[in-house]
Amino acid sequence: MVERVVVTGLGAVTPVGNDVAATWEALVHGRSGIRPITRFDASHDRVRIAGEVTGFDPHQVLDHKRVRRSARFSQFAVAAAREAVKDAGLVLEGDTSRVGVVVNNAVSGFPEMQGGVETLHERGEQRVSPYYVSSVIPNMPACEVAMDLGVHGPVTAGALACASGVYALLDARRLILAGEADVVIAGGTDAGITSAIFAGLTNMGALSRRNDEPERASRPFDGQRDGFVFGEGAVLLVLESERHARARGARPYAEVAGGALTSDAFHVSAPEPGGAYATAAIRQAMERTGTAPTDVDYICAHGTSTKANDVTETKAIRAALGTHADHVAVSSPKSMVGHLIGAAGALSAMVCALAIRDGVVPPTINQETPDPECDLDYVPNTARPLRVRTALVNAFGFGGQNCVAVIREP
Repeated sequence: MVERVVVTGLGAVTPVGNDVAATWEALVHGRSGIRPITRFDASHDRVRIAGEVTGFDPHQVLDHKRVRRSARFSQFAVAAAREAVKDAGLVLEGDTSRVGVVVNNAVSGFPEMQGGVETLHERGEQRVSPYYVSSVIPNMPACEVAMDLGVHGPVTAGALACASGVYALLDARRLILAGEADVVIAGGTDAGITSAIFAGLTNMGALSRRNDEPERASRPFDGQRDGFVFGEGAVLLVLESERHARARGARPYAEVAGGALTSDAFHVSAPEPGGAYATAAIRQAMERTGTAPTDVDYICAHGTSTKANDVTETKAIRAALGTHADHVAVSSPKSMVGHLIGAAGALSAMVCALAIRDGVVPPTINQETPDPECDLDYVPNTARPLRVRTALVNAFGFGGQNCVAVIREP
């Protein structure tokens, strides 16, 4: 019998809520978390909006010393991990050598990195924190989660740009199927709202400049979209073998059935225009999991709200699903939270798990002007009751990294 890997716990820190319940309630009701930037003074910048996490106090999660030594993306990850473990009813005592952690990210501790450089130049060498290097490196959220939970199994971190969060789940699944772990806390985190990142992305032309209407700025697949909204947050899921979950009486939200990863090998930021390799990722994910196009009820889209990406994703879905593409609900939570970068795909996986549980899919808000090149059913503006048995999660990252996961009813 082939072992299955299931999701038994969820944790989240997002621009619309600092836990899963608040996040899901906001997404289902179509509430935006896009607001004016407060993380730095953007008053004179061309882009002044972001999907910021608000009301998050790291001192309510960590003691003072750990707050000082850790970066914001690690603090988010620890908070989300604790919630996920509690939600799973997982008791981490005794031998934890078969419990692992996979927390991926994309921009690492960039705010702290920028702050350290500014401190060095403005105040001198001796004023740079001794925790500077250890706080900003990309493996630290995974390590902080492992230390916080006291787990001693495999701990890894990867960076696949915007595909990082989805790939963490596939990596965790492999660890379980390979027999290296029974349980893996997996997902993504990022907190990169800084003046330097915004300057670079603004000069690239990637970000929305709808500063006067922040809640209407992120509008995936809409004809008036003008770029994505940068966000921050963390989403972690508890994955475990079905056998392990059953033995301890856990109730699974969903099964992570498998997935696929392909490369455009085309451009550092633009997608391959025809969507051939995004299509290949969707097709391979379905083939590897025995999923027919007609099995797919819902797609949680990458849906960035950029001109090129939304068109390319639409083409890829049509090419992979054929005529069934017209009968599949497709929506993008980025319309409400912005692009959580390394955490984006993990949020989408969480959305699929909750859609399976509750029989409802969240909308793509700000659907006002049709785009003839984006002609799928994007669940416009209002959530929809829907029996979801099989869902796809799409994630397409800078550099042409295409990652797709299949999430099923358990």
